[in-house]
Amino acid sequence: MKLSDNPFSIATLRRSPESDDDGNAEQVETPGLPRAKISDKDVPPGRAFRLSLLCLTCFLGACAGTTPRVDREGDLACATMPLGGFRPVADDRTKRFVGKVQVDTARCRGGDDAVRLRGSPYVDWANYWGVGDAGSMADGSDAIGSHLSRNGRGIGGAVLDLEYQRIELIKFNLFANDGTYQEYVLGREGIKGPALQVWPSMQLPAEHPAYAAVGGAGAQLCGGELIRFRNLDGICNDLRNPLMGSTLQPFARNVQFESTYPDLGKNQIARNRHGDRLGLLKPDPQVVSRKLFTRAQSNPESCNEGYGLPGESAMARCDYKKAPVLNVLAAFWIQFMTHDWFSHLEEGHNDTEMMTVGCASKRIGEVDESLDQSEIARLGCRQDDRIDKSFLFQDSAPESFATQGGVQLTRAYRTTRNTVTAWWDASQIYGYDQASRRRVKRDARDPAKLALDAVHASRQGERQNGYLPMLDASDPMNPQWNGQEATAFPDNWSAGMSFYHNLFAREHNAFVEAFRRQEALTPDADSGLRNPMRPDTTIRYDEVSTDELFEIGRLVVAAEIAKIHTTEWTPQLLYNEPLYQATKANWEGLFGEQDFAATALGRIVADNFQAAQDPARAAQWYSVLTSGRGIFGLGNHVYAGESIFARPDSRKADLWNLGNPDHVNGGVNHFGSPFNFPEEFVSVYRLHAMVPDLIEYRDLAVDSNVIVSKVPVLATLRADGTQAVRQRGLANWALSMGRQRAGQLSLQNDPQFLQNLMLPRLQTPTHKVDVVALDIIRDRERGIPRFNEFRRQYGLKQLRRFDDFVDLRQAQGSPERAEQERLSRLLREVYGTHRCDASKIITNAQLNDDGTAIDDCLGFSDGSMVDNVEDVDTVVGWLGEFTRPHGSAISETQLQVFILNASRRLFSDRFFTSSFRPEFYTSLGVQWVNGNGLDGKIMERGKANGHAVEVSPLKRVLLRNIPELQQELDSVINAFDPWARDRGSYYSLQWKPHPYARSDPAFGEEVH
Repeated sequence: MKLSDNPFSIATLRRSPESDDDGNAEQVETPGLPRAKISDKDVPPGRAFRLSLLCLTCFLGACAGTTPRVDREGDLACATMPLGGFRPVADDRTKRFVGKVQVDTARCRGGDDAVRLRGSPYVDWANYWGVGDAGSMADGSDAIGSHLSRNGRGIGGAVLDLEYQRIELIKFNLFANDGTYQEYVLGREGIKGPALQVWPSMQLPAEHPAYAAVGGAGAQLCGGELIRFRNLDGICNDLRNPLMGSTLQPFARNVQFESTYPDLGKNQIARNRHGDRLGLLKPDPQVVSRKLFTRAQSNPESCNEGYGLPGESAMARCDYKKAPVLNVLAAFWIQFMTHDWFSHLEEGHNDTEMMTVGCASKRIGEVDESLDQSEIARLGCRQDDRIDKSFLFQDSAPESFATQGGVQLTRAYRTTRNTVTAWWDASQIYGYDQASRRRVKRDARDPAKLALDAVHASRQGERQNGYLPMLDASDPMNPQWNGQEATAFPDNWSAGMSFYHNLFAREHNAFVEAFRRQEALTPDADSGLRNPMRPDTTIRYDEVSTDELFEIGRLVVAAEIAKIHTTEWTPQLLYNEPLYQATKANWEGLFGEQDFAATALGRIVADNFQAAQDPARAAQWYSVLTSGRGIFGLGNHVYAGESIFARPDSRKADLWNLGNPDHVNGGVNHFGSPFNFPEEFVSVYRLHAMVPDLIEYRDLAVDSNVIVSKVPVLATLRADGTQAVRQRGLANWALSMGRQRAGQLSLQNDPQFLQNLMLPRLQTPTHKVDVVALDIIRDRERGIPRFNEFRRQYGLKQLRRFDDFVDLRQAQGSPERAEQERLSRLLREVYGTHRCDASKIITNAQLNDDGTAIDDCLGFSDGSMVDNVEDVDTVVGWLGEFTRPHGSAISETQLQVFILNASRRLFSDRFFTSSFRPEFYTSLGVQWVNGNGLDGKIMERGKANGHAVEVSPLKRVLLRNIPELQQELDSVINAFDPWARDRGSYYSLQWKPHPYARSDPAFGEEVH
């Protein structure tokens, strides 16, 4: 999106068929000011869209203005940018916004530095004013200032760039593997594809137990008990598409089907792009792992491949590159999340067929040669490792269909199934099928609660809270789970998983106990709960059954988890102001309590567009408008004459009706494509580098500033993790993981123990597997495009050579730049080079800046020796992206995937939108989620990065369920920030202790 700032402080969207070499709208002469009156008669749809973005733009601070120190050149750039200077939303994927803006736009938002760095392949917004730490602010300023200041322009411009990316991602990156894609492209019965809301393939099959209840062979509609709570297998989240998001549905894709499985060479473009250089084991995955992922050790004996020293000695040391503002709690949190969202396994198993995992070849230029024994020994890889193949759902050739633009596939060349629900429903705790639910133990004394055992009755806080019981012989159980806690998803278990499962089991029970207390106080009062079979009948507190209360507890805990991830984990992962604003927009909206703005914009979109008339533009409206209103709770109130974007207002009559399916389901939007997670989303969550080899274990009873021991993560896997948490207590594990920094997501920084992981279930000579190499293999098995094509598919600029990975913001000759240059040379060594052929077109997802097709030479002369940058595995590529926005732990490529899918999983879930109401959650449940507990919103002392902030939801959960942490958490703003770190000034990445932690040895080291 190209934002123009002008002398009148007004920015609008202009649709133009022409573009400059950056794909941005042409400059035109400034027309007159827009009219103030807004009505159907006076404002055509195009002008209405301009006005909505005008409101959003000025609120975000992207309009022209001044700062205390005059910036005549920057303000002139803003002034000369014309009214109507927005870049249009692309109508073709080759013309989409790739994060690059015009010179005047860059200068207006970021001055000379932003202009200088426009030539890099990375997004421009990362170089705008105010998007980094205090050093990124405009000269003469030490705070963000007004929305119209230079810092305001930078931050607002960045948020708008992100919003434009989301709009175009929704438009160009939805590819469902479930049989609906052809209709998404061609439409059905006169309705355009993006406007479709019901799909035959999303109807329950005849063999499903609920088939008759939803209408059988007729038009299916969920009702009654099926819509009250989250169903075990995920059905009936969408009332008219009961199968959507349920267990065993095929994973979607975010990339063109033709770009998947490039190693199969199924089309000419893929063959042109990669030649014969790719395969499941080409380049060799263990060689890639050992050369590009291994953590270098200054004292290998002290690390002992992640095993540490005998007796868990505190003298052990495993070096790793440390993330500046993320702790180990954040590392294990994301594993806790992925266990809820997706799995390819069936009860912890892959397919039965075994395969080799490499350690056989190396690439020399254009040729693969066999490794000799000395090279194998030097690398430390193992030729005898074997692993089970992934399950495939469909392996036959997909059908195709004709469009105006040519022939398209109806699905990817191969598909796999998600064996858990795709919803954010805490299925890792509560279950996703009958077998997993049998592992969920409920309290015999109050079955609304989860069963917890008293393990350390003498410890403060342990007596009443307890720990999850153990799996027993009667439970559905993979043998490798023996000795672990009983929980729905027990695979890939560790102390980190044990910690979070126990914590949220306690939280579930805390809510149930609060409900029981309210029930005792006001048994006859209206609980807010309703039964859809009798929607007008009040359900009193003392009428809520134990099964109902159990399911209400699940709704509450799932919403809390989603809130923690969206408003706490993600802003800490993406530690800068634009992404703080963007994540806030996803949950509660940018306008906060400024209801006038959300209401005005809502009226504009409601009055000017109907989905069936122009569904593509309606999707754009929806994305923009939810930035103002927020997604959470969208559509959970209905007012006469008001749009879906209206905020709750107790002064108005709420017409929402449980008996009306359009109200119950009214807040969801799938944008014409049924929701499921895409394979690409799974790929970018390969975040193993965040996990250290050793946990710096601390004991509250000793001294929080003392590292008592170094516990190998290896010693906390499977049943050992259960025992470690039970023996040492949740409080000490919270303290240890909260204080310790996570690993940086970078090359040569994966845990050593993962490259040598013992898997007893493997009947192989080594009984080991290199998990890092396995990650690469799994991506290849599932057809993830290689890195450069992956970026093009997601609307980012390509790299032309391995040197493009180097961050040009780093000074020449600096240690940081020298290290990046070394790693870029290593990438060339691993992936090789080839002599290019300019006659070979290698992509149809993007064009060169001059509008010509991208060929094998990537802008170099025909016949040149070029880097095999097209062959880089995606996980390698994004770990090698050293050019990142300030404070971002992940690459911009990963962020692009998150922008799309983080929004969609909220947009598509009615329990986070129109069904977030007392009729489902109870009044107490709604209060608990909104207020992070029943005490209401509690504010932190002072401000954080210029904002007054609430006590964060995870901090509240920790304080409620592990009260021993009260003192330790007192100064913590975000529970995923290292607890003893002094956050300093505006988005500082400094590693400096709070005064009470000056003796903590962790602050005496920077790297090791």
